[in-house]
Amino acid sequence: MNSFSHGIRQLLRFTVLEARCCAFAVALIGGIAVSTLLPELPIARYDLLLLYGILLTALAWKLGWDSGRDVAVIGACHVIGLLFELVKVRMGSWSYPEEAWTKVGGVPLYGGFLYAALGSYVCRAWRLFELRLTGYRPRATAVLAGAVYVNFFSHHWLPDARWALAALLLAATAGTWVRFRVGEREHRMPLALSFVLIGFFLWVAENAATYVGAWSYPDQLDGWQPVSPAKFGAWALLISVTFVLTAHRARPTAPAPAPAAPEVLSTRQGRGKAIPCTPPADVLQSTAVAVVVPKETYKCL
Repeated sequence: MNSFSHGIRQLLRFTVLEARCCAFAVALIGGIAVSTLLPELPIARYDLLLLYGILLTALAWKLGWDSGRDVAVIGACHVIGLLFELVKVRMGSWSYPEEAWTKVGGVPLYGGFLYAALGSYVCRAWRLFELRLTGYRPRATAVLAGAVYVNFFSHHWLPDARWALAALLLAATAGTWVRFRVGEREHRMPLALSFVLIGFFLWVAENAATYVGAWSYPDQLDGWQPVSPAKFGAWALLISVTFVLTAHRARPTAPAPAPAAPEVLSTRQGRGKAIPCTPPADVLQSTAVAVVVPKETYKCL
């Protein structure tokens, strides 16, 4: 019974931490949903959402939910997401049907915040769950993440390599464990499994986002339809890009060198200067920077 109640408490702790990690994404999608209920305004809805996203980012930084380095990663995800959107919208994969002043190439600038929300989630999870990696291969994983990103563009003109890249990513992350802490207990899971789980919940979030009009797939222009399950696999691959960016930011620095043993000085009688000496073991353990020891205690060099 005790183990059962402990498991329930751990599950509740995990749920609360996950909710904190998702705060930016939930607030963003919530804002998009509310924007559809507003009366007609002199500012376009997409432009209003851009201002809302900027305000949300600034507020999260000001409140300490995201650090300055987190904001840098979130900004990088925003830019990477906009580049992705520009190509995919041009190729007709999805669209933003409403008008706005801040649309470039058919993509409203607020669209990058959908990827920034993913960056915020990973950054917060890294901090709140005290994530650390074992067996991680940063170079191989980064190269494959870059290849995954490029393939989402190139498959419009070249053969789609996502299955081959998925297999290579599985091989590169084999033996890589994500260790995370919930309460006082540490847990772990394979990195590849975390990609799959995050990809699934991103697919769920994408259904919610398209339902409230964040963007529309071609089959949703005449009425909302569930997002194809194939997008689940696409997100499971694409999360690797955000993960690599965050892992690079969170990579621990080299430990600082240990402080040198304190210098112990002895003052000879009749001479007004201190001479370095070899102290006994109990003196070495002292935290004082300098002590004065009688000459009789030990022999000076």
